[in-house]
Amino acid sequence: MTATPFTIPVNPEETAWIRDRVAAFRFFEEPEGAGWAHGANRAYMQRLRDHWLNGFDWPAAVANLNRLPHFRVDVGDGFHLHCIHLRSSRPDAQPLLIAHGWPGSILEFNAIFERLAEPEDPAAPAFHVVAPSLPGYAWSDRPAAPIGPRGVAKLYDALMGALGYEHYVYQGGDWGCVIGGWVGLDSARVTALHISGFGLRSADMRPETPADVAWLQKAMAIRETETAYLQLQGTKPQSLGFAMMDSPMGVAAWFAEKFVGWSDVTGQFDDPPFGFDVLLANMMIYLTTRSFLTATWIYRGMFLEGGFSIPEGRRISVPTGVASFPKDLLLFPPRAMVERGYNVVHWTDMPRGGHFASLEEPELFLADLRTFVAGLT
Repeated sequence: MTATPFTIPVNPEETAWIRDRVAAFRFFEEPEGAGWAHGANRAYMQRLRDHWLNGFDWPAAVANLNRLPHFRVDVGDGFHLHCIHLRSSRPDAQPLLIAHGWPGSILEFNAIFERLAEPEDPAAPAFHVVAPSLPGYAWSDRPAAPIGPRGVAKLYDALMGALGYEHYVYQGGDWGCVIGGWVGLDSARVTALHISGFGLRSADMRPETPADVAWLQKAMAIRETETAYLQLQGTKPQSLGFAMMDSPMGVAAWFAEKFVGWSDVTGQFDDPPFGFDVLLANMMIYLTTRSFLTATWIYRGMFLEGGFSIPEGRRISVPTGVASFPKDLLLFPPRAMVERGYNVVHWTDMPRGGHFASLEEPELFLADLRTFVAGLT
């Protein structure tokens, strides 16, 4: 297995095609007083397009990401994962795999990469940081057929082995927390798991208390209003691809609705707390690599694998830390319920924050991960 240094390219022809399509987009009607109740808001998307055409600098965003060491790593059978691999100068640094989800990317951790590797406080834990792009995403290879989160967990574990790490700490949100559950179940290398979303769940996680029932009712309400994308991408992603692969503004609307709706914003028309430049840079990672469609395949792969269930009779026994953000899409149930499936040794109920934790609240996110890891020793 080999790790080859990689530099993110800027393709002027691809960038020009995207810009032309954005400029030519024709807006259309929406219900009076719609806000975000029916999907992406037209006024918001008009502002986003204006910034895209007149204020956003994609080459500068690429240059910023290229300050970090990128690699493409053969994880077996000639399949390559792209990753950032930032080694710490600290002799006591621990390997850390930090995993993004959908519709995110490695950009989610852009503000904390160096701080993970070289903490300001010498007493804080330091990490050799590995941040892979999911299979089918960005600069990772496209699988020949959909791979679900359990299959990705095996590739991630192989990635850490290919980079020379016999043991590592894992952190993940969104798909990262689901994949992390499988890593915790299947990997002999992982030593600890930190999750910022509720992923795998076991059959005995049935509600037993009024608090359990209240969580279930809230989770079902979120499912009813927020997860149609999951059903579509998990069943008929190819049909969606014919529209999205031809429409940068379509991708932008599909993503913007999630970033606004799943973030802890102060009002329905607010920008995400991290701003248009970050939102557009994340979108451009998908658009310039033509990976919107193959990025949806993990949903189909999850359904083909059998869903989110921990196998009967199994429990995630590695020490697990939970960072529970109040506006997350994947809300945690009460701790006692989670402990039926996980060896929870650390739990933090965050005062604020949503689904994109490290983007929205990097200080809270970073402090909790450090506290969890420090408490393991």
